[in-house]
Amino acid sequence: MALPVAAGVGFKPEHFEAIRAAAPALGFFEVHAENYMGAGGLPHLQLERLRADYALSLHGVGLSIGGAEGLDSAHLVRLKILCQRYQPDSFSEHLAWSSHGGAYLNDLLPLPYTEETLAQVCRHVAQVQEELGRQMLLENPSTYVLFEQSTIPETEFLAEVVRRTGCGLLLDVNNVFVSATNHRTDALAYLADFPMEAVGELHLGGHDEEELPSGPLLIDAHGSPVADPVWELYGAVLDQTGPLPTLIEWDNDVPDWPVLLAEATRAQAVLDRRKELRHERVS
Repeated sequence: MALPVAAGVGFKPEHFEAIRAAAPALGFFEVHAENYMGAGGLPHLQLERLRADYALSLHGVGLSIGGAEGLDSAHLVRLKILCQRYQPDSFSEHLAWSSHGGAYLNDLLPLPYTEETLAQVCRHVAQVQEELGRQMLLENPSTYVLFEQSTIPETEFLAEVVRRTGCGLLLDVNNVFVSATNHRTDALAYLADFPMEAVGELHLGGHDEEELPSGPLLIDAHGSPVADPVWELYGAVLDQTGPLPTLIEWDNDVPDWPVLLAEATRAQAVLDRRKELRHERVS
């Protein structure tokens, strides 16, 4: 299965009635897997009704793919049950770690890019794909620190995970902009080196900015509209890849439904224009 090549949004329960009333022409909805690991109740009732009409992307935030310890087997079982229940068109997780010693840290933390962590991430990705019986997408992180121990560029690290495991990638364009700004690197150079042939989904989201004595610090906050420089990078990505399923992420300070829909409509307009250009070149 694969997501439609269209714009989608992250589903928020407060938007359910507006979505049901308007039946918007969206490509898909995405939900965080951990919000649906209970057995029933209103969350599942709403998701079942959405799933009947739309493609579904399942996005995990708790597997701790980059963790030094083994994966939480109970969490993986819950994830498998959820996938069996809803048969999502896509499943993705983060290149990050979020738990240690049985404690969940409620954050997506970075890891050094070394041969050791590469082998560790590959073992975990392979285990997830074997357990779920499906390919997963691995998302590039937003980062705020760099590790002296790192010996592998992030794009090469991701490409090697793809080569060893057969997984796909989720390219978060906002994360690219956030990380490049924070580390004073070139976002376009990063994208030029990214293994685009493995990308199955794109994410767009908002960020917060704080001005420090050393310059701007960006936080991947998902609480505001997509910034203009991120829209520009999105266009640069599509120039390399062609149209791809694109999600608008807005998880904090969630706006009224028309505001979120307008962001998705803007992304769809960009996709439609790229499709037109490809058709004109072919004909």
